[in-house]
Amino acid sequence: MDSEEESFVRLQDDILKSPEQLRQEIERCKELYNVLEKDCVKLQMAKEVAQQRTQGLKKGELHKILEQQLPLNGDEERVHQISAIKEENNRLRQEKHVLKNKLEELKKKVLWNDPVMILSALPEKKMIFKGLTANKEDMNKLMLTPLIHCPLPGGSALITFEEAEVAQRIIEMREHTVELSCGELEELDQCRARVRAVPMDILLPSALEIRLSQSSRSILVSDLPSLDISKEALLDKLELFFSKTKNGGSEVESREFLEDSHQVVLTFTQDGVAEPLIERGHTQVPIGKGKYKIKISPCMSGDISNLQLQPSRCPRTVLLLGIPDVLSVESMRDALEIHFQKASRGGGEVDVLAYVPAGRTGVAVFVEDTG
Repeated sequence: MDSEEESFVRLQDDILKSPEQLRQEIERCKELYNVLEKDCVKLQMAKEVAQQRTQGLKKGELHKILEQQLPLNGDEERVHQISAIKEENNRLRQEKHVLKNKLEELKKKVLWNDPVMILSALPEKKMIFKGLTANKEDMNKLMLTPLIHCPLPGGSALITFEEAEVAQRIIEMREHTVELSCGELEELDQCRARVRAVPMDILLPSALEIRLSQSSRSILVSDLPSLDISKEALLDKLELFFSKTKNGGSEVESREFLEDSHQVVLTFTQDGVAEPLIERGHTQVPIGKGKYKIKISPCMSGDISNLQLQPSRCPRTVLLLGIPDVLSVESMRDALEIHFQKASRGGGEVDVLAYVPAGRTGVAVFVEDTG
């Protein structure tokens, strides 16, 4: 047992720095734990044999055994042996208890420090493969799809052409005179509007850092059954169940139903309630006349710790400014599209056109160009 004891003592002073080291320590603790269990079994058997022989001595066999096996002071030696066995057994039990607690602490550290272990505790989400594959070097990268919202002033329009060359040509011409169909105007049969074309520049994230943190008092409840009851009734059932100490819960401070994922976040008033429930993983909750198995996961939140932006120009999109409010929205949109799709005026095929009348505001949504 010397080598095991030395390993056990060294384990108390180790500073764990990585999930891989934590896993190695767990395996080492498991081996020591198994050795201690075997030793405890052997000592227990030796203790029982010694107790049986002691009882035999008390029943009248003392003189016979002393004559055959023991010297005159054999009884005292045997009592000393039994006492030593008991002390060793108690010491091993204490080491076993400490080692078991150490194992539990290591498991918790691995769970919350290793992203892979955290992911295994998160709720499951149904996914389907659509046939899109990525390069091997991109497997360890976080891929973001930009979805940029950009405000548009009144009296402006956005035109996206099918060809980037057309957009560049329109921007280089800068000033454009657009003929308007003025049937809506009473005094004039025809009029023109001068508009200015400028490039569309937006800010895109070039570097993004997100800091994940786990709530110490909240749990995420998923795999909820689809029942013919209201959301408030479902929240009441969950709050009632998890507020009882016999179910491992405590007083619930707040509850929130997540519409997009059909999951529930429960927050307790006390610390130390969430972790045992998360370690359990699943539980049976009575709802109505049935019992349903639900999943309990850590409640993770992400905060942007660093965001860097860089300007980017939309190669196929042109921003038109200075558009007068003389036609209806539909008529002005048609007039602009007709004008800028004519090759004789430097235009080309229009993919998308959005118009915001003077006195109003709009929001343009930009996505990644996959065309």
